[in-house]
Amino acid sequence: MKIKTRLRESGKFFLKSGASIALALFLILSLFTVKGTAPALAVLAQGDAVTDPTAILRNALPIDNKPIRQVQQSIEDIAKHLRAKRWSPIKKDVKDANYALSTKSKAILDSVPEASKSQGEELIEKLKTGVADLDTAVEAKDKEAVWSTRRELLNNITALEELMVVGFPFNVPPEYANLPQLRGRATVEMQTTKGDLTIVVDGYSAPINGGNFVDLVQRGFYDGLPFIRSEDNFVVQTGDPVGAEEGFIDPKTKQYRSIPLEILIKGEEEPVYGNTLEELGIYLPSLALPFNAFGALALARPDTNPNGGSSQFFFFKFDNELTPPGFNLMDGRYSVFGYLVQGKEVLEELTDQDKIITAKVLYGLNNLIQPS
Repeated sequence: MKIKTRLRESGKFFLKSGASIALALFLILSLFTVKGTAPALAVLAQGDAVTDPTAILRNALPIDNKPIRQVQQSIEDIAKHLRAKRWSPIKKDVKDANYALSTKSKAILDSVPEASKSQGEELIEKLKTGVADLDTAVEAKDKEAVWSTRRELLNNITALEELMVVGFPFNVPPEYANLPQLRGRATVEMQTTKGDLTIVVDGYSAPINGGNFVDLVQRGFYDGLPFIRSEDNFVVQTGDPVGAEEGFIDPKTKQYRSIPLEILIKGEEEPVYGNTLEELGIYLPSLALPFNAFGALALARPDTNPNGGSSQFFFFKFDNELTPPGFNLMDGRYSVFGYLVQGKEVLEELTDQDKIITAKVLYGLNNLIQPS
C-alpha cells in the first residue's frame, strides 16, 4: 500500500498517513485472530455492507417492527441481483415481500400511532399494489420498470417507517444543553457553483452535530463559503469562515461553539460522546451512521481534539485502498450526521475553485430545538 498523507494545518481536516492506517488495520485484524476468528473471514464478513445512503437512513430510524423491515430488506435486496440480471432471486425477493405484506399487515400497522393509522393503511395498500406491479415487471424481465417500481416502493416504505417513530429515542446529556439539537430529521438543499446538493441530516442518531449544522444553515452561515478539496480527492470540505476564527462564534456568548464527537453504535440506547471509539477500545463497530456511503457528511475537527469541531464539515468520498465499505477506519473517529441523497455527480466535480452559493432547510426545521 502506498503512503498517502492527508493533513490539514491549523485544525483543518486531519487523517493519518496510509502507513499508520495500514498498521491500525493489521492490529485490528490481529484482534480477530486472538479471538479465534480468521482475519480473512473477518474481512469477508464486511462484504455486504450497505452503501446506499437512503438505505442507511432507513435502517437508522428508531423503530422496532420486524415485518416492515422484512419487506424493506426484500425490496432493497433486488438491486444487487438486478445489476447482474439474476431473475430467480429477484422473484424470491418479490415473493417474500408479498408474503409479509399479505400476512403481517396488522403487525405492521400496530407500530403506527393511532393518529396516523389511516395514513399507514393507505401506505400499506400502496405497497401491496406496488409489489404486484413489481411482480409483473419481473415476469416481463423489464429492467427499467423494476428499477422505477422498486424506487417508489422504497419511498413508501420510508414514509411508513417514519410514521412509526414516536418521540425522541434518548436524552442528550445535560452538559450539551447549551447547544442546538435536531430531534428528528431535516432536509437541506445546498446550491453550489457546480449544481445542487440535497442532504438529509439525521438528528435521531446525531442530534447535536445535526442540530449545529441545521442551525448554521438556517443562519446563512455557509452562504458564499468556498470548498476545500483534499489533495487526493478523498474528501470535499467547507465551513471555514472568513477571518481568523476557524469555527462559529456564537453571537450570544461571544464564544467559539465547540461540538463534541457524537457516535451512535447500533444496539446502544444513546451515542458515545467525547471520545473516539478507538480510544475506548471499540474496533470494527456497527454504527447507525457509518462512512459506507459516498457523500457521508461529517464534522471536521482538529487532529488532537475530538470535541473541537465547530462549523467545518466534509463530504466523504472514497479511497478503496484504505476505506473499503464495511471496513472503514474513518468509522468511530469522526461524527457522521447526514448523507448526500441527490447530487452525486455535482459532488464529484467540486474543487477548491467552487463555493456554496446558498444553503437552506427545506424540511424539518420544526425539529430544531434551540437552547433556552
